[in-house]
Amino acid sequence: MTDNIVRVGIIGAGSIADYAHVPGYRAQSGVEIAAVCDVVPGKAAQFAKDHDIPRAYDSHLEMIEQERLDAVSVCTPNFAHKQTTIDALEAGLHVLCEKPIAMNLAEGEAMVAAARRAGKTLQIGLHWRFTSEGQVLKRFVEAGDLGDIYYGEATYWRRRGIPGWGVFTQKRLQGGGALIDIGVHTLDHTMWLMGNPTPVSVMGATYQAFGKRSDVVSVWARWDPATFDVDDTAMAMVRFDNGATLILRATWAANIEKSYGETRILGTKGGAYMSPLQIFTEAHQTLVNVTPTNLPEVRAHFEEIRHFIACVRDGIPCQVVPEQVLDVQAVIDAIYASAESGHEVVLNR
Repeated sequence: MTDNIVRVGIIGAGSIADYAHVPGYRAQSGVEIAAVCDVVPGKAAQFAKDHDIPRAYDSHLEMIEQERLDAVSVCTPNFAHKQTTIDALEAGLHVLCEKPIAMNLAEGEAMVAAARRAGKTLQIGLHWRFTSEGQVLKRFVEAGDLGDIYYGEATYWRRRGIPGWGVFTQKRLQGGGALIDIGVHTLDHTMWLMGNPTPVSVMGATYQAFGKRSDVVSVWARWDPATFDVDDTAMAMVRFDNGATLILRATWAANIEKSYGETRILGTKGGAYMSPLQIFTEAHQTLVNVTPTNLPEVRAHFEEIRHFIACVRDGIPCQVVPEQVLDVQAVIDAIYASAESGHEVVLNR
């Protein structure tokens, strides 16, 4: 860092870089977005022009070599997470990589190993951990107010929300569909609130109930059913080493009333639903509902970037612990394996 200015490069000039990373970095003091790159010729140059970024490249390796960077955001499709992240880490840069960590557990483990070797921060973009409600509930859990957490529900439903842009519907480039795209958020969030017990077995199922059809109503840009080869819905039950269980439900499209995301956890002294956050307990032989109020309004994407910059500048421990993220990826891999085999998958990690 020069004069305590953190110089950042962005790898991948897509939508997540546009609406989250660029404004997120610019909301922080002492941060400069020095350059952007994208493998699609001309895409980075146009992105740089649109966002007033000084330089653009068609290669992340060239950007890393030419620029005096401190950190990068990896905003590529999933298939490119591993190599771009490792290249940046080996060049001595800190990395904020978008979720999921990678296409599969083996790739994620290679990324985490590279971060350890380099002694640099590798933060995965699981921004649900940084919401006001999530932070409040985590404090209640860590204080023991909910007792031992023995059950969780992780839900992310969309009535209609199959992405019609990018490569979200192509397995070879993304590794999966709704589960790895949005299920990863609610799965990570719920496991984190449960205290990140170690998963030991998984039973899962996936469906293509809508993606291969041309007659489905779409409220977003239309996807191509002919090339759709991923899941649009996933369900699973996860068992943990402490005896706790978790139910996961994730879908891009379902015949439900409305789209929503929800986390529920149950403990021996209290339970909680969010969002909105409500805590259910008892006191003095009376059932009591607790509703936290006056929580600060935050943009979770901005908060995750604020935390990342603090890790880079001040060396604080990353709240998105890499080993926890690997457990999440292990569960996702096991759901896909269970769905294919029709049997429970035992994790030996």
